[in-house]
Amino acid sequence: MRKRQKTLKLKRSVPHRKSMMANQVCSLIEHKRIRTTLAKAKALRPFAEKMITLGKKGDVHARRMAKSYLRNDQAVKDLFDVIAPACANRQGGYCRIVKLGLRTSDAAPMALIEWVDLADQEEDGE
Repeated sequence: MRKRQKTLKLKRSVPHRKSMMANQVCSLIEHKRIRTTLAKAKALRPFAEKMITLGKKGDVHARRMAKSYLRNDQAVKDLFDVIAPACANRQGGYCRIVKLGLRTSDAAPMALIEWVDLADQEEDGE
């Protein structure tokens, strides 16, 4: 029986894909929004939302799980101290993907991925 394929492979090997997703999540945590291709943004969203779920738990085990995935102490600190408290009252859907159009060089569809609650706070503050 044919099963639903859950992983977007992005034409990369498993270690390369895991490392790339961890780096993208760290960049998203650090910069609050990143510009990437649409395929990478769609693949990134489940990983980023799982990290927010760990951040909302807030216990030592969740912090260690996030550290084992992200491998970046500052990203884990920002996740648990800044981003997760901002998303505390939201049940899911922590990321927003905005389509930007095509990239000039190779016509790849580009997208902006950002945290929903932090983008709303920045708009209220301005």
